[in-house]
Amino acid sequence: MIKVYVAGPYTHGDTAENVKIAINIADRLLEHGCSPFVPHLFHFWHLMHEHDYDTWMNLGTEWLKQCDVVLRLPGFSPGADKEVDIARQYAKHVYFSIDELIHQVKLSTS
Repeated sequence: MIKVYVAGPYTHGDTAENVKIAINIADRLLEHGCSPFVPHLFHFWHLMHEHDYDTWMNLGTEWLKQCDVVLRLPGFSPGADKEVDIARQYAKHVYFSIDELIHQVKLSTS
């Protein structure tokens, strides 16, 4: 099962909508046999126990290192752009389309 790190907007725009979008994308990935990691879910942890931005980014980076690929969702996000840069430093493939990623997953499991 391919592990997919979902990188996308969180703080820019409507935070709740951004979290919803990331969860919906993750569910679609799950339906196609992927194991998605959604750092947007830190949102709920942060509501109970606030930590600074760098703490969340560092925690996300540790999970990103464990993932096979990154899916970069559309939209302005310096944090997600940083996650893409980190993924490339670790030679991980970055997808900018869920359809392309799903197509590759289907090819690799055929």
